[in-house]
Amino acid sequence: MPNHYVRGGAVPGGGGGEPRTRVAGIEIDPERVAAALPYEREGLTFVHGGFEIPLDVRPLLIRAANVLRQYDEEQVAEVWARLCSRLAPDGLLVEGTCDEIGRRHVWVALGPEGPRTVTFATRLGSLERPSDLAERLPKALIHRNVPGEPVHAFLRDFDRSWAAASPYASLGARQRWIAAVRALAADWPVTDGVRRWRQGEVTVAWDALRPGER
Repeated sequence: MPNHYVRGGAVPGGGGGEPRTRVAGIEIDPERVAAALPYEREGLTFVHGGFEIPLDVRPLLIRAANVLRQYDEEQVAEVWARLCSRLAPDGLLVEGTCDEIGRRHVWVALGPEGPRTVTFATRLGSLERPSDLAERLPKALIHRNVPGEPVHAFLRDFDRSWAAASPYASLGARQRWIAAVRALAADWPVTDGVRRWRQGEVTVAWDALRPGER
């Protein structure tokens, strides 16, 4: 069976170079689906639908970017569970928020069992400090960036590591980011390595950032 990748929103483009990969754009607005249909090609389709994921196979990957912004925080767990229930047994849901041109993105990666990690990603040249990413936190975390919550403590520590790594700025933002993340990893469960850090990313275990009880 070919891989199947679902992205939220019927946005033209994509498809990838892997011939076994099938990409489906799913959009709740029929007009947007109709506008995308001329861009269909082998391995790339557009479908009208929502969280039910109206496909004839269970996808290996569902990407939902900027989909939950208009929902209440209390609805997130239900939506996550619904999307994860549509995954293949070894599938992955990536749900988060990005800016309009993809310079900043924060997402949660979930398997069928629930959330696993949180990834912070940025175009390093546009970053003044890591906490700039706070405005792109996914719905599950954005209202929790307040004192006493783990995600607030994480961004606070990240800013401190970034400030301490300022001597690396003369070598470029990438080297400063790597130094800051390396220091951050002494106190936080960073799950990736230098190869991803070089891309302006850092991934942390979900349990470390899980919101507290209200």
